[in-house]
Parts: sequence; C-alpha cells; structure tokens
Amino acid sequence: MEEKYLPMFEVGPCEDAYHLGFLIGQRFSKQIRSRLATDLILQNQLRPFAQTHPQSQPLIKALSDANRNKLPRYWDELLGTAEGSGVSVLDLILLNFRKEILPFVPNTAKNSKVDTADDCSDVLVVSDSMAVAAHNEDANVALVGHTYLIRATLSNGLSFTAYTYAGELPSCAFGFNNHGLAFTLNSVPPTEDEIAAGGIGRNFISRDLLEAISMDDALTRIHSSEASVGHSYNLIDTRARRILNVETASRNRVSVREVGEIPFFHANMYLHLQVQQVHDESSISRRKRAALLPKESKTDFLSLLGDTDNAKYPIYMAGPILYTLCTTVVDLDEQTLSIIEGNPKEGQVTHVFLISDKELNITQQKCSAS
Repeated sequence: MEEKYLPMFEVGPCEDAYHLGFLIGQRFSKQIRSRLATDLILQNQLRPFAQTHPQSQPLIKALSDANRNKLPRYWDELLGTAEGSGVSVLDLILLNFRKEILPFVPNTAKNSKVDTADDCSDVLVVSDSMAVAAHNEDANVALVGHTYLIRATLSNGLSFTAYTYAGELPSCAFGFNNHGLAFTLNSVPPTEDEIAAGGIGRNFISRDLLEAISMDDALTRIHSSEASVGHSYNLIDTRARRILNVETASRNRVSVREVGEIPFFHANMYLHLQVQQVHDESSISRRKRAALLPKESKTDFLSLLGDTDNAKYPIYMAGPILYTLCTTVVDLDEQTLSIIEGNPKEGQVTHVFLISDKELNITQQKCSAS
C-alpha cells in the first residue's frame, strides 16, 4: 500500500554514518526500489553507459575515489543506504552522480524528452517588511511518489531536516538544521567544457551544507568543494536574517549575491557567474514571466510560483515530463519552513517546521537494526 502523504523518518543519533544510511535505506526500501524500476534516465542512459561504454569505468572510479576521500562519512552513508534498501551500490552511485555523469553519455543514447532530471524556481527577498525564500521543487516524472523527509540527529548534537529523493543523499532539494541555516537549490547547465570530470558531486556538497553551523561555514564548504558540475545555492540564515544566492562552477569558481529588498528570481541558468552555459528556454521563459508578476507579499510569491500562463514553459509544472513535486517557503521572521503540495496558489500547507533548537530536540528513533 502506497503512502498517500510525504513520509517522514526521524532517526539518530547513530553510531556511524553507515548505520544512519542503512536505517534510511531500510525504512524507504520500497520507494528506492520503485524509483530504480521506473526511472527512465537510469534505465535508458546511466545503466547502459556504465555497463558498455569504455569511458564509464574510469569516470565512475574517479568520482567514487574523489568523493570517498574528501567526504568519507557521506560515502559511507550512501553505502549504508544501498545495503539497507537491498539495491546495488552502482545504482545509487549512478543516481547520486547523475549530473556528473550525464554530460559524458553519448548523444546517441540521449532523449531530449527525458533528459531533464530537475528544474526549480526560486523567488527571494529580504526587505524591511518581509524576508522570504519561496521555492518550487521541480523534477522528472520518475520522482513523483519517490521523495521523503529525513529528520536526523547526529552524535555531535546537530540536527537537520531534509527533503530527499529516494536513493539519494539528503538533500539535493532543500533542508535546514538547528543552527538556523537553510538552503534551496537550483541546477544550472554549464557546457561540457566547464565540467571537471571526477570532481566532487553536487549531492555530496549539499549533504555537507546540512552540517554547516553558520553562513560563513556554509560559504567555506562551498568555496572548498572542488565541484565537478556547477550549481546555484540559496543560503538562508534565519538568525541573521540574510539570504545569499551563490552560483558555482568547476575549478572552485564562485559568485555570491546578497538578496535585498528587490525580489530576486532564479531558475536554472547562471545569472551572475560568468560561465559558458547551455541555452535553457524553460528558464528564460520562466524568468521573463516572473518579471511581469507582482512580488509585494508572500501571497504574491506563491501566486508567482503557481503560475501556468505559459503552457509550454509554465513556472508551476504539471507534466507530462516535469512536475512540481512541492513548494517550500522559508519565512525568516517567523523562523519557519513550510511545505505546500499541489499548486501553491491554493495554499495547501502539509508541513510546518520551526527552525529552532527546541523544534529539533525531540525524541527520535535511536539507531537500531531491529
């Protein structure tokens, strides 16, 4: 029987990262196995590339070695997730490094209709009257029904809550921790020449951000990340009432923009870091449409993120290839993160979390294989 609502798993503290991953994999084995069975990008591109292309083994080995050596706890967490869910480690490597591998898959294996793994839209503001980050989590149809929330407490006392794709590390989407740090993410499309083969994966970097204890710490982790593929990070410090948009590229290139009183919209193209990038018509169309819509209140932000005026490239996506899985709103003044399922115009809030020590210091399931 499928779970009707977004499931949440509270776990920790665990004896080690492998055990944490094992329990997550065990709890969500059904969702992970179901995703592996239905993800066309995995089946039609990533697996055939890994099994038959001569370039695949050196690339996968380089990615595995680099991420295991730089961020060993998260590598162990990935291995534990595979063991707990009973799936192959290779399949979870392919899912977690899909953005780092897909650029090297030969064009003959690609289908433009299913290539897009994720798109997202954000509208951000920090003014005298409000400080809000609102985010549409858009993804390929393969992710519908294959996401969950992880609420983990680590042995050092840090706790985080992360919206997680089945089989992937928390979180390639959005999350927050009990130090008042939150983030949302936007993929960006650098050209193949801009990609450092065998660098650190986006999923490992965002997993690392869940453990940042301050905005400066988060920036340090990004600056030293040695990323393979670029990304856009919306870093949110609820205690300092600050939002930064951080665009990154390989070879440790980083551009930071402070969000102020003029609302800032970000889709899936670089806006301030000078990088050669793929022309993305959906992002361009969403940004043009967002520029025309009012952005004076939180209600306006939700209306913008629910906009479907452009039938081909809507801001709120309802298939057949891309879906808005949910919308999240971080209100820095209220110190809350809310999740809305369905069109955010209708405001069907399903979860509200307080971003505070008190909220996260709750009784959680201790790590146990029983």
